[in-house]
Amino acid sequence: MTPPSDPSAGTGLLGPGWAGSPAASATSDTAYLRALLDAEAALTRAQAALGLAPAGAADAVTRAAAGGFDARSLAERARGGGNPVIPLVADLSEAVGEEYGPYVHRGATSQDIMDTATMLVAVRTLDLVLADLARTEQALARLAAEHRDTAMPGRTLTQHAVPTTFGLKAAGWRSLVLDARDRVTRVRESLPAQLGGAAGTLAAFSAYGAEDATALPAAYARELGLEPPLLPWHTLRTPIADLAAALAFTAGALGKVAADVLTLCRTETAEVTEGGGGGSSAMPHKANPVRSTLVAAAARRAPQLAATLYGSLVAEDERPPGAWHAEWEPLRELLRLVGGAARDAAETTEGLRVHPDVMRAHLDLTHGLIVSERLSAELAPLLGRARARQLLTELARRSYAEGRSLGELLAEEPELKETEVAELTDPVRYTGSAGALTDRALERR
Repeated sequence: MTPPSDPSAGTGLLGPGWAGSPAASATSDTAYLRALLDAEAALTRAQAALGLAPAGAADAVTRAAAGGFDARSLAERARGGGNPVIPLVADLSEAVGEEYGPYVHRGATSQDIMDTATMLVAVRTLDLVLADLARTEQALARLAAEHRDTAMPGRTLTQHAVPTTFGLKAAGWRSLVLDARDRVTRVRESLPAQLGGAAGTLAAFSAYGAEDATALPAAYARELGLEPPLLPWHTLRTPIADLAAALAFTAGALGKVAADVLTLCRTETAEVTEGGGGGSSAMPHKANPVRSTLVAAAARRAPQLAATLYGSLVAEDERPPGAWHAEWEPLRELLRLVGGAARDAAETTEGLRVHPDVMRAHLDLTHGLIVSERLSAELAPLLGRARARQLLTELARRSYAEGRSLGELLAEEPELKETEVAELTDPVRYTGSAGALTDRALERR
């Protein structure tokens, strides 16, 4: 057996939706530890850039931060202070050495480093999510263009309604994916560094000699490629809430695609199939739509995780007991779920097989009644509204009772001998503006 590339990512035994995904590695303990170390090193470099630390300290801390640290040991010792930053600062200071060790973490509080590291992990994971959303969007654009005029039953409240096209359905899916992309992009570009010191006043940095301590957070953010914070946000958790919203929306958008695929690939429907269906432990004939199933599972879990993060907006005082701590695991799980769902959605849409012949056959399941809306509109001027309704109601009953199509029965009506009944009852000719709407949707970039 091949071991996972990053054991600290977890095996994903109960998380097949994210197991082995790039997002799993980007959110692993190793990745979080790397982000914490990056945050510590950047803080010393930022202070050196403003003359608050010697250049030698910046070099020494950056070199030491590139070394290996024991994540398991840090996790076990984190219990003592409630977070992993406290033991990490001790280990990093020791690694830097006596001369420059005092410059490690100088003026900061644990939450500064933990929040900043979380933003780094989020940015790195969102880049992966955006890459997979781009794959999904491109695959859906191809499907929409290819099936612009592929007619299929439109379904409302589980029943056949009027005809639509698979192209329009795929274009709608793509629109949701683009909505998710735009939200994720905005959040990714807005995620800030965190720096405020013990109670968000930057007081310690002034005590260490900063003439203008308010310049330090922006310098710190530049070192990390994050946005400079307007204020320390220890208890102003807008960045976390925005991140939760974008991730939950993305899970839901991909979940909509998955839900439709799962419906359309039922044995009784079989209008689409996944390109690589999964097997069953008991039934050799099955090819389960596993990718869509995992995306749907992620979409069901994401809102509850986001709700926990929204609940942490209620954070007491200048630094909170519990509200901040409650964010860590749900946020990581949300990043993993959405990262895995984005991967699976890309694979699903790239390999999706569409069956136009089945869609066409299904248009006839209601014996032509799927175009009753059109017939009501077309026949009312010829027969009068009341007579048209009476006739269609009677013929609908006969259609099922006699097993004959609505078109056949209409053609026998003396009142309609001069009417092009075949054209009126052809469902392929009643897709409205589906083609034009698909074209419009595909113009969006």
